Amino acid sequence: MIRIAQALLALAALALWGASRLTWVQVQSFDGLGQPKTSTLTGAQWSTALVPLALVLLAAAVAALAVRGWALRLLAVLVAVCSAALAYLGISLWVVRDIAVRGADLAQVPVAALVGSSRQYVGAGVTVAAAVLTLAAAVLLIRSAATARGTKYVAPAARRDAVNRESTADAMSERMIWDALDEGSDPTDPDAGSDTKGR
Repeated sequence: MIRIAQALLALAALALWGASRLTWVQVQSFDGLGQPKTSTLTGAQWSTALVPLALVLLAAAVAALAVRGWALRLLAVLVAVCSAALAYLGISLWVVRDIAVRGADLAQVPVAALVGSSRQYVGAGVTVAAAVLTLAAAVLLIRSAATARGTKYVAPAARRDAVNRESTADAMSERMIWDALDEGSDPTDPDAGSDTKGR
């Protein structure tokens, strides 16, 4: 499960990198002197947290190999928080009513020269998809931590049972050797009688 979670985190980080390169917002402006101008804002410009979150996911994918127990649970919680942040970044582009003022500010266009703005939903959709992958990775990490904890408490009992069975088998073998010696047979002789072999 940890390997699958790592793959999901790496895929989500790659998706975020792609989303940061896509166009999210376009701002149209006209200053009355030249031609109308269209300014393009990428995901990294519109949501500056995309690239840092992608790096966090990559770091989490690597850390999943090194941590166990409560540290793995803490890592899963961190990944879940990243998933919520990504979902917010993606959905906010859809639900916010007016992007023109913020778009003009990011594009360094005077609000007085602002003519219009438009949204491009592909980058936001990729970000939401990355949020889903990240959430799935968090669930797998939590389940892996729970499974490891169950194995930790079951394994000693299982090991004790195995040791007891092995000890019993060794004791029976030793007893058989002594019985054979008491009867005057050589237990190491392959040509010994069938009665000694069968004991």
